[in-house]
Amino acid sequence: MEANGKKFEKSYFDVLGLCCSSEVPLIERILKSLDGVKDFSVVVPTKTVIVVHDSLLISQIQIVKALNQARLEANIRIYGEQNYKNKWPSPYAIASGVLLLLSFLKYFYSPLQWLAVGAIAFGIPPILLKAIAAVRNFTLDINILVLIAVAGSIALHDYWEAASIVFLFTIAEWLESRASHKATAVMSSLVSLVPQKAVLADTGEEINADRVVLNTILAVKAGEIIPIDGIVLEGNCEVDEKVLTGESFPVSKQKDSTVWASTINLNGYITIKTTAIVEDCVVSRMAKLVEEAQNKKSRTQRCLDKCAKYYTPAIVVIAASLAIVPVAFHFQNKKEWYHLALVVLVSGCPCALLLSTPVAMFCALSKAATIGVLVKGAEYLETLAEVKIMAFDKTGTITRGEFVVSDVKSLHDDISLNTMLYWISSIESKSSHPMAAALVDLARAQGIEPKPDEVKKFQNFPGEGICGNIDDNEIYIGNLKIASRSGCTAVRNLEGYDTEGKSVGYVFSGSLLVGVFCLADVCRTGAKEAIEELKSLGIKTAMLTGDSRASAKHTQAQLMDALDVIHSELLPEDKSIIVKEFQKEGRTAMIGDGINDALALATADIGISMGVSGSALATESGDIVLMSNDIQRIPKALRLAKKVKRKIIENVIISISTKAAIIGLAIAGHPLVWAAVLTDVGTCLLVILNSMLLLKGTPNRGKKCCQSGNNHTHKHQQKCKILTPCFTHDHHRSSCSDIESQKKCSSSDSSSRAHGNKKCSSLDKEVAQESVLKVHKHGSCGNTSGNEKNKYAKSAHKHEHITSCENSSQHH
Repeated sequence: MEANGKKFEKSYFDVLGLCCSSEVPLIERILKSLDGVKDFSVVVPTKTVIVVHDSLLISQIQIVKALNQARLEANIRIYGEQNYKNKWPSPYAIASGVLLLLSFLKYFYSPLQWLAVGAIAFGIPPILLKAIAAVRNFTLDINILVLIAVAGSIALHDYWEAASIVFLFTIAEWLESRASHKATAVMSSLVSLVPQKAVLADTGEEINADRVVLNTILAVKAGEIIPIDGIVLEGNCEVDEKVLTGESFPVSKQKDSTVWASTINLNGYITIKTTAIVEDCVVSRMAKLVEEAQNKKSRTQRCLDKCAKYYTPAIVVIAASLAIVPVAFHFQNKKEWYHLALVVLVSGCPCALLLSTPVAMFCALSKAATIGVLVKGAEYLETLAEVKIMAFDKTGTITRGEFVVSDVKSLHDDISLNTMLYWISSIESKSSHPMAAALVDLARAQGIEPKPDEVKKFQNFPGEGICGNIDDNEIYIGNLKIASRSGCTAVRNLEGYDTEGKSVGYVFSGSLLVGVFCLADVCRTGAKEAIEELKSLGIKTAMLTGDSRASAKHTQAQLMDALDVIHSELLPEDKSIIVKEFQKEGRTAMIGDGINDALALATADIGISMGVSGSALATESGDIVLMSNDIQRIPKALRLAKKVKRKIIENVIISISTKAAIIGLAIAGHPLVWAAVLTDVGTCLLVILNSMLLLKGTPNRGKKCCQSGNNHTHKHQQKCKILTPCFTHDHHRSSCSDIESQKKCSSSDSSSRAHGNKKCSSLDKEVAQESVLKVHKHGSCGNTSGNEKNKYAKSAHKHEHITSCENSSQHH
């Protein structure tokens, strides 16, 4: 990256000494004092520091040295690798543990009790060095508190307790580090997805991906990772897009299909023409969103951070007071008071409380990303959990947005149908609306080639339509609202036209109505189920559309009246006004995919935009991005948001109750300092493990298969074979993602290929019937082989409510 003529480098550092947000001010002070550091961010859950710096003024090694002067255990993270060095406890911890264990033999031979002193001597150096570094930087951290507790226990001649404190603290810190590493592995693999190499098609030369410019022709062999977003020029293949969209099944690609960087070519050889540079690829934008999301604190986290600033100093003052009380009032049981003071002192570390929110949010963000849902910050996930109303756009959100022109007619004798189609297609070629593609395709099917270059004065009127000047005619195309733009005061009734459930478009030449067309659209697979699931979660659902009342009612009928509220014939500003009305009832989310939805997305408490297929403006306006068109991801995201909210409450309760219990035990006459240390670090571990339950069921997206370079094609291809499913899918794949069936299909894939097709030969009748139901439901039979169709037909023959694959395909 460059700024003001200077070239800046972004470097990543693993900082194992970063325990919780209390260390962040220390890191900030260190980095701000370094010349050449332009910007930086600290990600506590991943123990990561990201630094943007001038590599000519300061190197990565110099940054590491500066951080390590404060004993932060920093090291450079190499791209695509997990630099985890603490696979085993430190030698200090092992030696301390062995000596402590041997000291228990004092009951058989009393001099062995002095081995506890050796355990202290071996285990204390790391704690002592970190405490000295903290004092130098004027910070009060857990190392200082533990050091005081150890010194106090030694002063009270309780060597075994002091040794226990040292060992338990060092070993629990290691366990916490291990657990934290496992929790961060998923997110780290997501951030490092951007491919590094590309192969030029004409020469076969392998070059760095950042050297590839627009419109470069690249070659991608079977088993290789697609390096940059592009369009297929030659060849056919199936691509695994799971890394981007979370979609379980591969997607068929042929000429003119769009392919995305970091997805895997499972079979076939293709050449692609790049449509972006590496920094602008979808996966690069995704990685940037993930990285930024980690840096945004939730409201709860900000509140806890603020409380922690006063918690530790207050606890230290209380502990000091408890130590002074027996001296001031000449109490007899001074030792018990001192032990109580040490217990309270050790309880002064707020790490568990500070970790309760960020680790849970981090795991939730990781889980969401693996299912193709990108949340731009923890605060948005927190808000999503409070949503009471969800408003959906219709076209491209509830419906597929894949229109078919069912009728088109010229209403003027002097204007032929071909002439009108030429005007429509030429002007619509400049539009990004889903209807435009259907109209352009129809014209081309009639042998009419659009000429967008001939269109002058093109204008877009969101919620109404478009206009442009062609052949000296001012043509307006849109819904009924465009009539007023054209100057037409009254539009005649369309008698004899079947417009039920269809979107009706009008064509005006000046103020004269010269043509009309009808377009049909169908609901997305799973839309009804998604809306019903949201309602089961207590969410009020609504549809906001610019289409006609009849079209909106038809969609509601397809959804079996699942929606609670319908608003039709809306302009973008009307959608925003209705969202504001909804907000009076409760937190409101808006789900949309187009430019018409941008204002409503920005107005809502949470804007959810359709990602890869959605317009760039919608993606920027949304707080949450769906990387696929599977609308069923929305209730999954909502459930995850509610679950993480519960986890945060659980973590806070665990953090507070354990400390309260150990202090209560001390007040009751059992002041166990070693138990206080174990509780402190053990609670941190418990909070991390509890948060990691959110990752349950998360697929491992960081396998070598998905990160290997292009120069390991054969090995990569072998590892990826199991990803090929039993059914092939066309470009408009279904959203079926039944994991159980997929696993059964994958396991039988190798034996099926021996018979020359991809059918699941080992499936029993029940699974076969289930598969037929899925095929019928999702319309994915279009590309299946004849043998597969016969197999499904035989299974369906016994069940009258199941139609054959051929009928299913025709239905869709």
